[in-house]
Amino acid sequence: MIRLEDVHLAFGDNTVLDGVSLEVPPACIYALIGPGAAGKSVLFKVVAGLLRPASGKVFVDDEELGPLNEIELARVRKKIGMLFQNYALFDMNVAENIAFPLRRLFDLSEEEIAERVAERLERVALPGTEHRIPQSMSGGQKKRIGVARATIARPPIVLYDEPTAGLDPVTSQKIYDLVQEEQRAQDTTVMVISSDVAGVLTIADRVGMLHEGRLIFDGTTDDAKASTDPAVRQFVHGLTEGPL
Repeated sequence: MIRLEDVHLAFGDNTVLDGVSLEVPPACIYALIGPGAAGKSVLFKVVAGLLRPASGKVFVDDEELGPLNEIELARVRKKIGMLFQNYALFDMNVAENIAFPLRRLFDLSEEEIAERVAERLERVALPGTEHRIPQSMSGGQKKRIGVARATIARPPIVLYDEPTAGLDPVTSQKIYDLVQEEQRAQDTTVMVISSDVAGVLTIADRVGMLHEGRLIFDGTTDDAKASTDPAVRQFVHGLTEGPL
């Protein structure tokens, strides 16, 4: 569903992605891990067609993004739902936040939109909160709203950028469980950026690790845990001793 081939991207003299190649199979949860400023969020923007690499190829659902114009890219973006690290919720009520992708992408009646919103709120365990303002809700509730918005259009691909940032361990695991439940229910292809390595590995099928713009590991979750690469081993197991 997602494939990068030798992707390079720099901002001025700062190389952010340095020859990244990876594949995310259909119906897979792919965890993208690595130290801060490794290029993870930039890679997500490349996959979503929000940034164009300097060189290399990016494919989404077997379609290369490079040759596409903005109208064609907008069509591809309809296949992608995103949850942003800082919530990115609008100054409007919960229902309007969740309904935003539906209004932007489809011509649905208000009744259909309301039904879809209510169904999503049930799925994320926030029934009856349509008229609440997100700013008055907890961090975990905001993340659930973000998950509902990212999945309401039933996209085949969902990108989650730090879905548990700033949350306590119990709430974090509930969010990971929700991400996994949604992936299984809709058979989507999921990529998750997370600094909470132990948590995200409880749901991931495959893992990629970026370090200084290069993909230094790509394999199964079990392979990541068993890796003897010093940097991968240190990061996956949270060790203080190592090259990082």
